[in-house]
Amino acid sequence: QVQLVESGGGLVQAGGSLRLSCVASVRTFGIYAMAWFRQAPGKEREFVVAINWSDGSTYYSNFVKGRFTISRDNAKKTTYLQMNSLKPEDTAVYYCAAPRGPMTYRSRWPSTDEYDYWGQGTQVTVSS
Repeated sequence: QVQLVESGGGLVQAGGSLRLSCVASVRTFGIYAMAWFRQAPGKEREFVVAINWSDGSTYYSNFVKGRFTISRDNAKKTTYLQMNSLKPEDTAVYYCAAPRGPMTYRSRWPSTDEYDYWGQGTQVTVSS
């Protein structure tokens, strides 16, 4: 059974920072990539950022470029999302996701269809 467990969410004022973590509990599958999505109330789940595990290449959504940074720790099977300059519109449940196999075309990285495993989510609330 593959599990992804997020942590690090919370309440922060606008302009503040949070760091989310996602730990992969794996037995036999290799980690090919990990991504962060978010979902605000009444909205669809949207892509935030992804990282390719083998070479560390990344893909950021435009609305977080320059504010959020994704990183990984291979030994700990953990990905981190450092979120700076947070805005009220960043308020959402943040989900970690991972694919069962190698990622396909880079243009597909933002699609939820590319990911097979999902965490339970962690709430991030940014007050104005």
